[in-house]
Amino acid sequence: MDSTALKIKAARAALSYIEPDSVIGIGSGSTVNALIEAMAQENISITATVASSEATATRLRQSGFSVIDLNEVHHLDLYIDGADEVDGHGRMIKGGGGALTREKIVAAASRRFLCIADSSKRVEQLGTFPLAIEILPMAREQIIRNCAHLGGVARLRTGFLSDNGLPILDVSGLDFSDPSSLESTLNQWPGVVCHGLFVRQSADMILLASADRLDILEAERLACDS
Repeated sequence: MDSTALKIKAARAALSYIEPDSVIGIGSGSTVNALIEAMAQENISITATVASSEATATRLRQSGFSVIDLNEVHHLDLYIDGADEVDGHGRMIKGGGGALTREKIVAAASRRFLCIADSSKRVEQLGTFPLAIEILPMAREQIIRNCAHLGGVARLRTGFLSDNGLPILDVSGLDFSDPSSLESTLNQWPGVVCHGLFVRQSADMILLASADRLDILEAERLACDS
């Protein structure tokens, strides 16, 4: 079973967690695109969606779903999104597609976070996938130096701006042995708008699709001091 089929498998498994007439958050990326297609095929009845990217909002509208601004609701019943990496505690690296800031905002506004992915995204320790950091332009070199002090190599994502009109650094080589501490450190750097390390906004449940099974992991939400 190829990666596309596994993404579809994980996406379709998520449909049973969507309550009728609920308001849900929808993430971004190829697995989420499979989710939206499955929602349309099965005529999933929901009140509205909140999209974490402009591309997702467009796809949802084209599939017949109402898309509203997050400011129009007090909370979301459920947020469904993929991950670039996810560990057994539901902690993730996200941001390969550049929507990390809006993804983290929508996740924070949701009662439950359901992560859907193929089994290759499951890792024992985060950090193989580069960490995306969305920044204010004037702070770029300072943040690159800060990353170097932590052993990381930061590279500007060329030819790309986020939906917020901001640049992104992709950082390799950081130490993820204590993700909570690393998240706290990154949060304190002036000029960092958001980063793709999801510890405080970790997933509550993870659906991991492999060729012969679907693993359902209930992840404990970790306490953070940051």
